[in-house]
Amino acid sequence: MAKVLFKQWGPFAVLMIIAILALFIPLLPNFDEGKYNAADVAFVLVCAALVFLMTPGLAFFYGGMVHRKNILSTMIKSVVAAGVVTVLWVVVGFSLAFGDTIGGFIGNPSTFFFFQGVNSGPAWGTIPLSLFAVFQLMFAIITPGLVVGAVAERIRFTSYILFIVLFALFVYSPLAHWTWSPDGFLLKMGVLDFAGGTVVHISAGMAALAGALVLKRRKSHIEHREVPPANIPYVLIGTGLLWFGWFGFNAGSALAANSLAVSAFLTTNIAAGAAGLSWMFFDVSRGKKPSVLGFCIGAVVGLVAITPGAGFVSIPSSIFIGVIAAVISNLAVSWKQKTSLDDTLDVFPCHGVGGIVGMLLTGVFATKTVNPAGVDGLLYGNPGFFLTQLKGAVIVIVFSFVMSFIIFKLINLVQPIRVTSEEEEEGLDASQHNEKYSQGTLILATTGEEIENEL
Repeated sequence: MAKVLFKQWGPFAVLMIIAILALFIPLLPNFDEGKYNAADVAFVLVCAALVFLMTPGLAFFYGGMVHRKNILSTMIKSVVAAGVVTVLWVVVGFSLAFGDTIGGFIGNPSTFFFFQGVNSGPAWGTIPLSLFAVFQLMFAIITPGLVVGAVAERIRFTSYILFIVLFALFVYSPLAHWTWSPDGFLLKMGVLDFAGGTVVHISAGMAALAGALVLKRRKSHIEHREVPPANIPYVLIGTGLLWFGWFGFNAGSALAANSLAVSAFLTTNIAAGAAGLSWMFFDVSRGKKPSVLGFCIGAVVGLVAITPGAGFVSIPSSIFIGVIAAVISNLAVSWKQKTSLDDTLDVFPCHGVGGIVGMLLTGVFATKTVNPAGVDGLLYGNPGFFLTQLKGAVIVIVFSFVMSFIIFKLINLVQPIRVTSEEEEEGLDASQHNEKYSQGTLILATTGEEIENEL
């Protein structure tokens, strides 16, 4: 009885405790040190909003590719991260990622506990610290949402909520500190990640692989039943929103309205376009027809691959990065399909492999000509930087996979992480949310008769 009550009331009780504690946090006055640049503030505000738009974009992208009985459950798992991670980020997440360093591995959780001192803190470059915190929040939101695609159609919703919490605290926040905090050990080691190749995409890709292994295969996957995409127009809409939001993701990481932001904007768009064509044409060369899904998936892989180097590589290099990343991820998807790995929407081959390729190619094509604050890569006579990127990628791969695997296993000890076979067959929309997706109600013009048109 007590266990049932805890499951029913536990999440709400935790949220209420946080809300009450927030009332007792001392307020600090806002002040302007005179270091802010109005253009930079406006630019980063817009970019933060663009990055947030990627979360519903991801929901459409994933929701369109699953079975129609799992559309809503898949979409809400991406979107609910906006609520869970926002509260966590304010309470302790930002402190863990960007607080006073503890050995270069994690931030002191009390530094910005409940956002104390964020509004009145020192400027982060030419923007307020509070704006930097909000911009970084948007990255933290979308990262666990990416993992949804690997565990779709079989993970229990409450278990996924718990995964978001543990992943944000024990995987994302440490990686953000290592990579982007001025005292982070990866940054001090010389690893460069402009906008999240390691922190976002490799971490999500490795968590996706761990989740797919722990949850094991869907019944449809074991029986080799083809699951047609529920709504390809949703995938197109999602791709457009992701592509649009990615301009804020990469260009905004310059944290200023300057030429570096322009360069990152251009490399982002060019890599995505080149990768979309590469995936589609590579399919055609292997005897397939050009597909909508192929171009959309390829474009997203290009966006993933250019993310770590968007502010370090040249515009011509971005074409090569997009083309090569799409081919490698395409081959990885083909390989995965021949194995027993059930990564529902190919998160590991696309985001994990794409992020790794992007990190390594940043080590090849980075140049100080684009960003004087960066370094020259292998192509410009500095093989040491390529090796540094390789070491950084390996560290993140191992850490993300091991920690995520432990998290999934731990959750499974607390409660079953996977739905029952009956719930899986019924569909997670109905079994987890008591809701059902339909295209809507059509009214016949001649008779006024209503008909339900389900996809």
